[in-house]
Amino acid sequence: MITNKRGFASDNNSGVHPSILNSMVDVNNGHTVAYGDDHYTQEAVRLFRKEFGEHAEVFFVFIGSAANVLGIKAATQPYNAVICPDTAHINVDECGAPERFSGCKLLTVSCPDGKLTIDLVKKHMHGFGFQHHSQPKLISISQATELGTLYTVDEIRALSNFAHQNNMYLHMDGARIANAAAAMGLNFKDFTTDAGVDLLSFGGTKNGMMYGEAVVFLRPELAEDFMYTRKQGLQLASKMRYISAQFITYLTGNQWKTTAEHANRMAKLLAKEVSSIPQIKITQPVEVNGVFAIVPPHIIEKLQEQYFFYMWDEAQSEVRWMTSWDTTEDDIYNFVKTIKTLL
Repeated sequence: MITNKRGFASDNNSGVHPSILNSMVDVNNGHTVAYGDDHYTQEAVRLFRKEFGEHAEVFFVFIGSAANVLGIKAATQPYNAVICPDTAHINVDECGAPERFSGCKLLTVSCPDGKLTIDLVKKHMHGFGFQHHSQPKLISISQATELGTLYTVDEIRALSNFAHQNNMYLHMDGARIANAAAAMGLNFKDFTTDAGVDLLSFGGTKNGMMYGEAVVFLRPELAEDFMYTRKQGLQLASKMRYISAQFITYLTGNQWKTTAEHANRMAKLLAKEVSSIPQIKITQPVEVNGVFAIVPPHIIEKLQEQYFFYMWDEAQSEVRWMTSWDTTEDDIYNFVKTIKTLL
């Protein structure tokens, strides 16, 4: 595996933004109360409430999978079911953790563009009150989706209304929520709280943070016992100030927006450059920081020797290229030059 070299495999592979690192150094002085009772955590929560509304309940955890799993667990019973796209991170990339730790069954739907619709959800809207069936309780969407596409505010609101009409909740996996907000030109609240989302995972790791995610409950009653769920889920950080300090910097002065806009812009540039190569076909709209493309199979291995990236659909020879907050224009131009040379 290539190391210490920029590639296009994942925005998780990028380093930590200097301002985020500095924020951790700044709080690394003296002692403070542990387990989130420090003033740094209180300030970070205040900033989250400024973004999502004063009623929001916010809990910090280490990783995105934990945010998803524990959030789902808080909103469901083990006999419930979660409806999600078949490409959802909770279905594909969390090693069965949502099902193991929540007890819920995942009911998946094929979504060519990664986006659920009411018509697609209706496939699983049956068996209510029938003791032999898992009871649908949660609709889970990702914003941005795993295919780099975006739900509009109206699409999210339609799903939340449908969920509430059927005594269900709407969950949002926001691992790349900053990229979504930057691309849409909206505040976080516009397409979460105001669109009827009940709970979400708020990610920062893919956008310049070292580690740390947040479970944000926009329906406060779902958070009633969450402090115990987080502790049992092994996600209560003792030195929480190092997560909180990152979020303070991240949410202050639009740090999140600056890094997300750059990553999105680099993806647009990459898409523009590879679009001029006849042998490459872009398969999804490039709305955030991911480019999905079908590439001639005979160059993929040689290209991966110089730039690390993942196959998305090997049968289709489809790859995924992700850009990051630290991707440069030279990275793009050199990558495209290498593709042309190999072809």
